[in-house]
Amino acid sequence: MKGFKRFLMQGNLIVIAVGLVVATAFSTLIKAFTDNVITPLIDAAGGSSTKSGLTYVVNGQKITLGAFISAIVYFVIFMAVVYFVLVVPYRSYMNRRGQSVFGEPAPTRTCPHCLSDDLPARATKCKYCTSELPAAA
Repeated sequence: MKGFKRFLMQGNLIVIAVGLVVATAFSTLIKAFTDNVITPLIDAAGGSSTKSGLTYVVNGQKITLGAFISAIVYFVIFMAVVYFVLVVPYRSYMNRRGQSVFGEPAPTRTCPHCLSDDLPARATKCKYCTSELPAAA
């Protein structure tokens, strides 16, 4: 039980759990916004004042274009909220602690022999074809 308790009380696990709860709450809020504001606006732009909106029937199958566009708007808004409310402050907090998260990936280079492009910039030998690499400039 002590090991399990230590696992649960790790700082990163707590941050992830809080982030998940906050993301779920924002998800519900943004879903309500897109369902009740964005979708009716998209349907109204389609020229329909009925509940069907941008709905088309093809061979008896109903295609709800307004709901699809609303889902795209929902996704974009949700990801923007997650980025600006969770990622940016967390990155700032971790930078103050001296740790880099969500940063730029390490520089890579391409092997001139096998054309693998994910080799570390300071590599002297290709990890795929084992060819000697020229010195990095």
